[in-house]
Amino acid sequence: MSAERESPKPAGRSPLSLQRRLILYLAVCAPIIWTAALAVSAQQARHEVDELFDTGLIRLARQLQLIVGASTSSPSPGLPDPPREGTPEAGEADIQDLAMAIWDGKGRRLVADRAGVELPYHRDATGFTNEKIQDQDWRIYYLQSASGEWLIAAGQKVYERDEMVLGLTTSQVVPWVAVLPILLLAMTWGVRRALAPLREIGDELRGRQPDELQPLDDRRAPSELKPLIGAMNGMFSRIDTMLKRERRFTADAAHELRTPLAVLRAQWDVVRRSQGDDERATAEAKLTAGMERMGRLVAQMLALSRLEASQTVPRTTDVRWKTVVEQVIDDCLELADRRRVELVVEWPQADRYPMPLLGEESLIVMMLRNLVDNAVRYARTGSTVSVRIGEDELAVDNIAEVLPSAEQLARLGERFYRPEGPLESGSGLGISIARRIAALHGLRLDVGLGADGSGVCATLRYADNGVR
Repeated sequence: MSAERESPKPAGRSPLSLQRRLILYLAVCAPIIWTAALAVSAQQARHEVDELFDTGLIRLARQLQLIVGASTSSPSPGLPDPPREGTPEAGEADIQDLAMAIWDGKGRRLVADRAGVELPYHRDATGFTNEKIQDQDWRIYYLQSASGEWLIAAGQKVYERDEMVLGLTTSQVVPWVAVLPILLLAMTWGVRRALAPLREIGDELRGRQPDELQPLDDRRAPSELKPLIGAMNGMFSRIDTMLKRERRFTADAAHELRTPLAVLRAQWDVVRRSQGDDERATAEAKLTAGMERMGRLVAQMLALSRLEASQTVPRTTDVRWKTVVEQVIDDCLELADRRRVELVVEWPQADRYPMPLLGEESLIVMMLRNLVDNAVRYARTGSTVSVRIGEDELAVDNIAEVLPSAEQLARLGERFYRPEGPLESGSGLGISIARRIAALHGLRLDVGLGADGSGVCATLRYADNGVR
């Protein structure tokens, strides 16, 4: 049975560039805002036009009220027709859109100014009303006389008002539409100019070599880009520090591994050339010890590398000092027996809690094991190594075979540094690892001479800014 061929997935669309997004947003938002502004403008223009023409109708009706006297009691054939449009007498006026009428108290039309257009009579009408006359919309103002002897009406086609509103709105729209291409070009130019600093940063970063980690210059950068540039400069600084640390570690490791490898090679040659069983056994024992030293060195180098790369550790679990100390004593017991060194642990009083600390327990075990291991290796044969745990500090001290000088004490903690004279070989990384773990847990490691001046004491205390 042939396997079904899986159909290829469609490639995702590439995201729009920031420049295109800005131009697209502006091109879409500008017409929408213009349309909304146009609607508001048209509504406002309609209000102003209605106000203007309504005022004219009221004034016209009141003027008729003044002209028409109380003696008007018989129907009139009407007023003469207004001048025709397009004649010099008419000027630019559109008189055909206006109409007037007067009725007496009995509803008889006394005066009408236009033939063919009859304004509707409403006996009790007063104020403005909209009417449909000959399929056209009219706005009519009715004015009652004080005595009720006549009714005056002045009307105007609504079309005249619509035409004026349309003219006013069109006069605004046409310039907007005409300048729209120019505006889009101006917006495009403005967006490109505004994003020029981003392109400059991109060009500078593309032109850099992998080891060029100098900070970007933000003196001429816009304020919006300064946080981004600051974050990038901080990242460059961290990368540069990490690379320097890795280069230094690699160089130190290469230098430190050269001697053990040469010793192992020489010891292997001795094993191969051994003649008797005793000679071979002695050579194999030295080879085994050298391999153990190499294994311990590599393990500590890897541990130090991981710790150097760590910035924080989980600080949510209480360190169980009894469990930690028991594991450390078990790990160092074989070395202590071989050196005939006694391990002693001193705890605080029963009602006191030993040094409260939050952190990673496995790292605390590694830290304390390195301190105890160093103390046992440098202790005088047959002496005692004490682990004293108090309420706010932990100390590991011994009685040293050879007391270190002030210069040696100052250099303790340097990677691959080992004072001369120990009977046991080491890698010179124990104090460095312990100091790094202490820093990750908010502790400070101090190494100095013991209280009685007969040995070396390593003390762990809370750092000034440490969190317990």
